[in-house]
Amino acid sequence: MENEHDKESLSLISNTIMKALMKEFNVPEKDCFQVYHSHKKEEFIYDPNYLLSNDRNTSLLYIQITCGSGRTQQQKQSLYKELANRLHNEIDIPKENIFIVLVEAGLENWSFGDGLAQMIM
Repeated sequence: MENEHDKESLSLISNTIMKALMKEFNVPEKDCFQVYHSHKKEEFIYDPNYLLSNDRNTSLLYIQITCGSGRTQQQKQSLYKELANRLHNEIDIPKENIFIVLVEAGLENWSFGDGLAQMIM
């Protein structure tokens, strides 16, 4: 099985991630740049129960968010909880299947086009 998330569910996942980012990180509504990759089962290797009491299944959703630095630990934890709750309640993704990684970058490290660093201008 290559992709357990179809076009419709990816759209729902996208909207859910964006709502959580807007709520917890105050991300502007139009600040939405998302990329999705699916992998064959044999290309996605992970421990089914690492740091969990329940096993993950084969529909693991790995979310990597690149964001500006400066959010507090509480904001990050609130985002993780909000995303897990929303994805579980609205799309029925098991919480143990939601893996989130934040990658922070200083505002000087962003260009949204035109060869400009819009965030520091």
